[in-house]
Amino acid sequence: MQKGKPVILCIDDDEDVLATLRIVLERNNYVCVEASTAEEGLAKFRERAPDFIIVDLMMEEVDAGTSFVKEIRAAGSQIPIYLLSSIGDQLNLSADYVALGLSGVFQKPVNPDVLLKTIKTRLG
Repeated sequence: MQKGKPVILCIDDDEDVLATLRIVLERNNYVCVEASTAEEGLAKFRERAPDFIIVDLMMEEVDAGTSFVKEIRAAGSQIPIYLLSSIGDQLNLSADYVALGLSGVFQKPVNPDVLLKTIKTRLG
């Protein structure tokens, strides 16, 4: 939390995706912290202690998103982490996202209503 607002860490190498997430989140009373690589995301995670994370599946490396999640979970964090993917529904069918350490998957482009409802439900 920052000034009473939940902090959402968004990690994606697509600036347009980050801008869209930022607009939706900030208009709905969330603090949006952005990173464009998994490495930058880890640094922001450590310095900002977010309440919720949204991370792209494929960034600078094919599995950068899943590697990020593994590292966060290995550190003992249990905060909700949602994968952002252009193959979202197919991922649900072909992989066990819970086994990857994820709380769920958002399909690109993200539906703002689904995003906000999910965050609100997960954060209470």
